[in-house]
Parts: sequence; C-alpha cells; structure tokens
Amino acid sequence: MRVSRRSMLAGTAAGVLAPAVGMADSAYAAGLTRQITIYAEALPGGLYGYGLEPGKATIPGPLLEIYEGDTLEIELVNRTDQRLSIHPHGVNYDTGSDGAPLNASFNKPYETRTYTWKTRARYDTGSGFWMPGNAGYWHYHDHAMGTDHGTAGLARGLYGGLIVRKRGDLLPSKQYTVVFNEMMINHKMAPDTPILEARLGERVEWVCVGYGSLPHTFHLHAHRWADTRTGMLSSADDNAAIVDNKNLDPGSSFGFQVIAGEGVGPGAWMYHCHVQTHSDGGMVGLFLVRNADGSLPDGAQEAIDRFKLHDHAGHDMSPDGRTHA
Repeated sequence: MRVSRRSMLAGTAAGVLAPAVGMADSAYAAGLTRQITIYAEALPGGLYGYGLEPGKATIPGPLLEIYEGDTLEIELVNRTDQRLSIHPHGVNYDTGSDGAPLNASFNKPYETRTYTWKTRARYDTGSGFWMPGNAGYWHYHDHAMGTDHGTAGLARGLYGGLIVRKRGDLLPSKQYTVVFNEMMINHKMAPDTPILEARLGERVEWVCVGYGSLPHTFHLHAHRWADTRTGMLSSADDNAAIVDNKNLDPGSSFGFQVIAGEGVGPGAWMYHCHVQTHSDGGMVGLFLVRNADGSLPDGAQEAIDRFKLHDHAGHDMSPDGRTHA
C-alpha cells in the first residue's frame, strides 16, 4: 500500500504521525499516543534501510512527524541477521527505548521490539525560568549495529528525519530529507545524488542531517531562510539572521521552509556542501524548481545535463590557491 503524506497527516490506519490541518486543538491538547511499525531491512550493496512497509526500506528512512505533547510508539521489526535499533534525537525516552547497547536496548536479529518516544511543550518552572519543549527538526538512527557504539548502522544507511511540530505550524507542500554522511548525500555521490523537485510557488520543507566523521556546511542556491526553528520569521519585527549556508556537522540537524523560486524564478539550483573539496568530490545535488504548470523551465534540462557530465572526482587545493586534478 502506498502511504502518502496526506494520509499520514490525516490519521489513517497507514500510521499517522500528525493531526490534519484544521483539526480542533482539543483533538491533541492532552497529547495522543500514536503507533507505527517500521521495518529494518537489508538492501543491495551491503546497505540497510528503514521502511513503513515490508520490502519498502529506503535511505534515508521515512520522515516521521508528531506534535508536541504526543507520544510515538514505534514497533521496530528487524528483518535482518544483524543486531540493530532505532535511537532518536530531540525527544524524551527511558533507558529501555534508548536504542543503545549500553542499556541493552536493541533488536536482536529477526526480533521485534517497541520503542516509546515522548514529547512536551515548553513549560514554566515557577522559578523564573522556562524548560524547553521538543519542537524542532531532529533525526533518528541505528545505535547498535557493528560496534558497542553502533556506528556500522549509520555508515550503512540506517537513519531518517524526525519533526516535532508546534500547533499552528505551517505544513508544506513538499518535504525532503537531506543527509550529509562522510562524502555522500543520502548515501549517493554526484551525479547520482537526489534531484529534488517542486513547482514554482510551492512551500518546500527541508530536513538537513549530518553524520560521519567529517565537518560539512549546507548551502542552497538562490534561496534563503531565517535561522529560526522553522526557517520563517515570527513577525515584522523579528530580526533573526537570514542565512543560505549553515554548518551541518556529525550529529547535528536543522530544518527550514522556503517558497520554491520566490524572487528568483524557476530553474535548476544546486544544493551542496560548501567545504570546497567536498563539493568537488561529489557532495552536490539539484533542486529543480519547475514552472507553476509542472513544465521544465527554459535551460533547466541543459543544466541537468551539464551536472551529469561534470567532473566530480575531486581536486587538491595547493597553497597558491590553484586547484589541480
């Protein structure tokens, strides 16, 4: 069964993660417990992935969404011969749902296990300070495969994006998870990296995650966002910094929304790591903004063809500032 984002937002049996737009606040004011099944499976080339259905594992895994105050119960079905788990960032959990061998929290080969993630809104401590809530752009990943720290799962594709929303957040038309892991984007290198598409004027949400052992920065051509939780300004007086490039080091994550082509028009726009040797080495993808009717804008196909033919083998930068193949 195909699971659409709308069905996930609307609360169907497919495994909803967030209430539909327009649902009354009372429907989730007290916090809902939501249940979902995720399958961990082997993929070709020694890779692994998470999926919402058997045989549908992907890299990255499915983008999960809940609202502050909700609890998410994940039944993780391990369909592999490896020890593995699912470990979240940004939410609350006890040691039994840690996903780490330290706490003996993992799935044995072919074992099914339930992990519980809880969230809450910010609250007044009564002492002049507020405790933060869980709203933000986060991620989840394996923490048990290969070593005592579970680093093999990250290296082989067991990861995905996680959004905890506040009530009233604007929901996008398109969503994309972009993971920088060593010298790869979503476990691919250019020219095989994802071409992410939207139509002119669509609201597009990006969830950016860093893994591996290398420092990275994320840059999106021709688009910019506010350096806030959502990438948007809260009012006409909000003076948050506006950025188009942000650090994306291992273990970090952020997200933002943009209007595709706003102020610049449709076209084939690059997104890439701005560490120069990394972009030369293949950490480049394309954000294709189509015309409003879905057609390709002038020059876009030629730009895509050039991208496919570009040299992504990498270069060494000499002290004199010149690049040498």
